[in-house]
Amino acid sequence: MPRIYCRNTGTFREFTEGTTLLEMLPAFEFDRPCDILAAKVNNVTEGLLFKVFNNKDVEFTDYRSYIGRNVYCRSLCLLLCKAAEDIFPGCRVSLRRPISKGYFCSIARSGGEALSEADIEAISARMNELVELDLPFRRHDVQAGEAVGLFRSLGRQDAARLMETCGDVYISYYSLDGYSDYYCGSLVPSTGYLRIWSLTPYRDGMILRVPDRHHPDRLAPFYEQPKTFDVFSEAMRWNRIMKLDNVGDVNRSCLNGNASDLILVAEALQEKKIVQIAEEIERRSQGAEPVKLVLITGPSSSGKSTFCKRLSVQLKACGLHPVSFSTDDYFVNRLDTPKLPDGNYDFDNFDTVDHDYLQSDVLKLLAGEEVEVPEYNFVTGMREFNGKRLRLGEGAVLLVEGIHALNPMLTDKVPASSKFKIFINTITSISLDDHNCIPTSDNRLLRRIVRDFKMGSYSARQTISNWPNVRRAEVKWIYPFQEEADVLFNSAYLVEFAVLRNHAERILATVPKNCQEYGEAHRLLHFLHYFIPVSDKEIPPTSLLRSFIGGSSFE
Repeated sequence: MPRIYCRNTGTFREFTEGTTLLEMLPAFEFDRPCDILAAKVNNVTEGLLFKVFNNKDVEFTDYRSYIGRNVYCRSLCLLLCKAAEDIFPGCRVSLRRPISKGYFCSIARSGGEALSEADIEAISARMNELVELDLPFRRHDVQAGEAVGLFRSLGRQDAARLMETCGDVYISYYSLDGYSDYYCGSLVPSTGYLRIWSLTPYRDGMILRVPDRHHPDRLAPFYEQPKTFDVFSEAMRWNRIMKLDNVGDVNRSCLNGNASDLILVAEALQEKKIVQIAEEIERRSQGAEPVKLVLITGPSSSGKSTFCKRLSVQLKACGLHPVSFSTDDYFVNRLDTPKLPDGNYDFDNFDTVDHDYLQSDVLKLLAGEEVEVPEYNFVTGMREFNGKRLRLGEGAVLLVEGIHALNPMLTDKVPASSKFKIFINTITSISLDDHNCIPTSDNRLLRRIVRDFKMGSYSARQTISNWPNVRRAEVKWIYPFQEEADVLFNSAYLVEFAVLRNHAERILATVPKNCQEYGEAHRLLHFLHYFIPVSDKEIPPTSLLRSFIGGSSFE
């Protein structure tokens, strides 16, 4: 009989072979303020219908965890697709990306008609019916060829192309009341688990709203993100022009020998945007209230530093004289750094930066004075003065880059008309298929894992372990100012995951199976296997991607 160790209780229990996690759950008593949705089995995420045949460590989890949220939202997407098919047979549902604390999705009816609010209400009503019926989600494991044939017969070319190019021998798909769909991860056992959600009309589609991560019994608050949505829509338009809707399309294009063209186009699109931003700054620098200060921010591993350097080049081409420094150089000394509740340093806290001192230097520079700016020594944890002196001459513009650059308190004494604010994010526009979107945070986490490892600063395990703290700090200190930017720049790269795969796989393989971080490493490895690997030899040295994989001409 398998002996199961439950991490939630610190106790062992024995069960007959083939017992599911759901059947085991009543044997372990622990506080459950909300539904248990999944579990980590030997540190790997599994659904509650997972059957156990030998000894395991098990940790049950709910919506408050990243694992639980993924399982819930994935199941909710299948519920939406099933309801839409019931109301509008033959429709195409596209779930494109997380936005405004939910998922933006569009539905193309077979006759081409646009959805009305009444149509969305009808889909919502059907979803509620399915939840009340508490129907089971059934998993099916079949040979890849059989799965490809099934989804091709259902008109799901997007899923079929993904399955054809990922190299799997067997494919797992799900069914709900006769409706079949593919999802790259576990689901909840039945529709009755999916009680909190809402459909809200938005632009040319709708937002599938999901529970609040801290209060799963109510919806997450809805925040308008028009600028973010516009950047995403622009990327989607280019994907459609290039006929690359999903990862299966990109894989097939790479297999056909077009990877070099995809890299060239991706670089050209980013350079075009940087040129447009530089020209706008140049135009505003000549106005009645000239821009003198350019503030550049974005979350971790969005490419801020390299973007700043590439923008400087284009500003010079516009006849301006850019002068730049990073907010990191104004970090307080290590001993004065704020700390997290667990006692570790909170390097993402706003008070990690000596903002009064930084703003004093900014004001002096804007007034034409010469300033000796510090350089932070990350080894000693001390601010040093090494003779780096700056002055803004005629035609000069000051660029300040860092995670807190757009925080109003950092430059509240500088007139708003003198500032130009840029927010950089990785708005991943490509999806695995129509029903499996890619979280933006996965893009940045993989970048950071590769960069930290190559720089010798952190192992993959350490980077993964610290990532939740990074994400919490971003939500608190960085993302609230995204929509206040004058311009948003998307640093996501169309073939980025295909390039990162060559670097990340061997690094993720170093994470030991007996640690908590292994579950995330395992998930990322599974995610990367969907991409046909692409060599980085044709990535130019000025590329934003080079700052993570190495070989940047700006280093």
